[in-house]
Amino acid sequence: MLRSSLLIMSVFVTGGAVRFAPGSVATAMHHHTPDVREVLGSARGVAPVVCLLAGDGVASTGRWGGGYWDAPAMAIGGEVRMRVREMLRTRLTAEDERALLEGIASDDACVRHLAATIVGRSDDKAFVAPLTTRSTSASAGERQAAVMALGLLGARDAVTPLLRVLRDPSPDVRANGAWALGRIGDKSAARNVATLLRDQYPDVRAASVVALGHMEARDNVDELLRVLRDDSSPEVRRVAAWALGEMESRAAIGGLTAALRSDRSGDVREMCAWALGQMHSREAIEGLTTALRGDDSPDVRETAAWALGEMNVRSSAEVLAEVLAHDRESEVRATAAWALGQVHSEKAPASLIAALKDSDDDVRMKAAWALSQIGDPAAVPAVTAALKQDQPDGVRQALVRALLESGEHSEEALEGLLQSKDDKTRELAVRALSGRKGPWPWPWPWPRPRPTP
Repeated sequence: MLRSSLLIMSVFVTGGAVRFAPGSVATAMHHHTPDVREVLGSARGVAPVVCLLAGDGVASTGRWGGGYWDAPAMAIGGEVRMRVREMLRTRLTAEDERALLEGIASDDACVRHLAATIVGRSDDKAFVAPLTTRSTSASAGERQAAVMALGLLGARDAVTPLLRVLRDPSPDVRANGAWALGRIGDKSAARNVATLLRDQYPDVRAASVVALGHMEARDNVDELLRVLRDDSSPEVRRVAAWALGEMESRAAIGGLTAALRSDRSGDVREMCAWALGQMHSREAIEGLTTALRGDDSPDVRETAAWALGEMNVRSSAEVLAEVLAHDRESEVRATAAWALGQVHSEKAPASLIAALKDSDDDVRMKAAWALSQIGDPAAVPAVTAALKQDQPDGVRQALVRALLESGEHSEEALEGLLQSKDDKTRELAVRALSGRKGPWPWPWPWPRPRPTP
């Protein structure tokens, strides 16, 4: 059992599945040609957590994988990774298809999981009919895996049988059915999916909420607001806020604002702030401002700052500047600085200029970027002073851009920049001396990625 678990963990480390023949790892790596049946065989008896990691690894191999998922040196050599990648890129043989369908019906949970994952990554719609048959199997595990595979395939031909699955006695199968319909995105299924919003199992309710969000089923806004207000599960309430944000319905602003103010879960409040930012409505400003100033969770405060920045409302500048000056969390200060660059103030707030001395690199970089957006000449002395300090390259490039956008184009300043050890800093100086402006060779400093369902 331990050997099998270690092999499957190696699957995760390498970013894909692996095929082992009986015998040593070296033999498997250098002399054995792997196949689908052995991939599934290696999964038998593996612990659920390790199996999940292995299944996720399949997603980063083949036509979807490579790139930054795969480190150059891993526990399993490149030869095995290339074999697995080739397997997932090549059309499955009839024997492979039989092996995968047998895997879907296996009595082993990990084998079912990997079989469903590989079927889904194959994008082969020939699986739809046999998977539909298996979605009515006497085994709940087989039904669960078959429905998962149909969802991964995005099989529109499976919508009708998946609607029947929503009445399955197994909560796992019902949850997978709702999730699969959400992936397919057929809005005609929304009314049926919405019946699960009152299911007794939280996982089923959460899956149905997420599906409705993916479908952007706006007819269900009132019911989702009920879920956000009354559901006993914080996770279900959180995804309800996400779904309402995806729908961007103004009718949801009041309910989202109320939940942002009073929900017991910081995760729910964070998602409410994100959803209100999606709305781009002035009605949300007061609630977001209150959260930014006083919420106990730094994640909520940061997302509220992001939301205000997304709205591009100048009236938000005062509270953003206040938070930049006083918040104890660097992530919140950095996003507040970014947001100040978004709201198009005519003058740079004092706290934004002062943030060039912040102890955190990201705060200084976003503050410099925001100053370049505002272009206030009053910031030039502070920017010049900051450039004399030892700065990371990203911060230095942002400072140079701030200097140039604030009107400092003297030869004395620019010639000093030409001596920089950083290539991009020198490039900025050359462009300025030649009279050319943007696009600047420096990335837009996006804030932290949005919450996800």
